[in-house]
Amino acid sequence: MTLTDAQTQLANWLTASTKVAQGQSYSISGRAVTRADAEEIRKQIIYWDRQVKRLTKGGITIKGATPV
Repeated sequence: MTLTDAQTQLANWLTASTKVAQGQSYSISGRAVTRADAEEIRKQIIYWDRQVKRLTKGGITIKGATPV
């Protein structure tokens, strides 16, 4: 997965959240979501936000290590 892929997914789920909040349904990759799917939309936003943040950081970092 690339940063661009994760950002695209996050943007799609944020759009879905907005549309559903306005009382509309929305389709992502052939999957229709409605107001009843608000919890799933929230979970997907959290997941993709974490993926974007993880990919933006550029990997594992070590802080406070003492060379031996």
